[in-house]
Amino acid sequence: MINDQHHSDVLVIGSGASGLSLALQLARHAHVTVISKADLKEGATFYAQGGVSAVLHARDSVESHIDDTIGTGCGLCDPDVVRFVVENGRKSIDWLIDLGVNFTRFPNSGGQEYHLHQEGGHSHRRVLHAADSTGKAIENTLESCTRAHENIELFEFHTSLDLIIRDGRCVGAYVYDQERDRVRVFNSRFTVLATGGAGKVYLYTSNPDICTGDGIAMAWRAGCRIANMEFVQFHPTCLYHQEAKSFLISEALRGEGANLLLPDGSRFMKKFDSRGELAPRDVVARAIDHEMKRLGSECVYLDISHKGKDFIIDHFPTIYARCIQYGFDITREAVPVVPAAHYTCGGVIIDKDGRTDVDSLYAIGEVSCSGLHGANRMASNSLLECVVFAHSTCKDIHRQLDRKAHPAMLPEWDESQVTDSDEEVVVSHNWDEVRRFMWDYVGIVRTDKRLQRAKHRIKLLQDEIHEYYGNFRINNDLIELRNLSLAADLIIESALRRKESRGLHYSLDYPVSKSSLPGRNTVLTPG
Repeated sequence: MINDQHHSDVLVIGSGASGLSLALQLARHAHVTVISKADLKEGATFYAQGGVSAVLHARDSVESHIDDTIGTGCGLCDPDVVRFVVENGRKSIDWLIDLGVNFTRFPNSGGQEYHLHQEGGHSHRRVLHAADSTGKAIENTLESCTRAHENIELFEFHTSLDLIIRDGRCVGAYVYDQERDRVRVFNSRFTVLATGGAGKVYLYTSNPDICTGDGIAMAWRAGCRIANMEFVQFHPTCLYHQEAKSFLISEALRGEGANLLLPDGSRFMKKFDSRGELAPRDVVARAIDHEMKRLGSECVYLDISHKGKDFIIDHFPTIYARCIQYGFDITREAVPVVPAAHYTCGGVIIDKDGRTDVDSLYAIGEVSCSGLHGANRMASNSLLECVVFAHSTCKDIHRQLDRKAHPAMLPEWDESQVTDSDEEVVVSHNWDEVRRFMWDYVGIVRTDKRLQRAKHRIKLLQDEIHEYYGNFRINNDLIELRNLSLAADLIIESALRRKESRGLHYSLDYPVSKSSLPGRNTVLTPG
């Protein structure tokens, strides 16, 4: 058995905006290891189009951003956390700018004034962006800085299996090396989950393939509480095309005047909300879902062609080029769109320093439930959360560096009792089945009957997956399926427990919110 334990001060699992922001800040004080399941930049951050929200305009205010966030969160936001994030927004933006992120500026301002979008739920223009590829600009900058830092060690194409807990403390993780097909021990004084969400639980999603709920599942198995998993945000407008793989059409289009249309060309959003196309995402996604089911239509349409070709190409070059690739010219015609799973608002319960229930284990970004998003995330608050919590978590770990000793040598991964599988079709079949029944039974609109069907199916599948996992050598697909099925189970159980409709959770059996229960989270406890 090969004994090649890797030691570091801090193990960061995940390489998106939260993970790399934290790694860069911690690297001034400690040796940091970053685990990435694919290429370093492959993750939800890279594909984020819209932007990052912060109070930057003189007519805007911290109080307005707080009010908008809490209003969008439908009574479940933690006001102290919302204020903490919003008040630290400008500092986080300045840090990104200092790193070299090239946000879009007004062409006639001499490069002094940033252009700001307005998106759903926001009462002001406060979404800073880099054209329509903000996530790409942020991720590329963070990646470049990370690769150049001598105190950061990178392990790409490594998939985390399980956290290692000793005497109630997290001391590292078992990690599967995809290229060498073996499991290694990563030994650390502190471990940070920055693995993103669980969008791949659903058949249709804007998320990249790696978003399989790994961090949420690992934290649950390690003993962490999980909250509000029923609140899965469906982005209202993903391109409807069989080859597009749910390419997201940024909410910023609607912020710049794009209209949602039925197949007959008529607008419909005003019937559902006075804010029309700029209503929060849960409202818009449900409205689209309602109209598609009412009409038996496969999609609705998004039209910004009235804004003029130069304006559209200048503001949305990536979306324009991608739509052209699939045969749609957004400067001349409306494009077909559908909702798709986009963001996991629930996750691992943390405090304002990113600390979980387990000693020396932190979680930041979409994997976490910080109290910022409540029952519905406001557009472009997610990238802000990533950077703000990276700063606060860095400070907390830095304060403890001298007080936490390096763990002793840890047991190696034992696969002496397993064999190679000759039934890989079991993994692919179960993977497909989970995603299909989650889409059919635990989607935008739910019922108790549908949820019970899903609960029955996930129990049978988890038993099958557990048996398979115990008997055969692991591979990347099996690791992801194990985590995906657990994330699905947590979503289903959380949805069954909420006997009301609130935010992103809408039930035909309980169509109204219980106003007597504001601020009551759905908290699941292992065991």
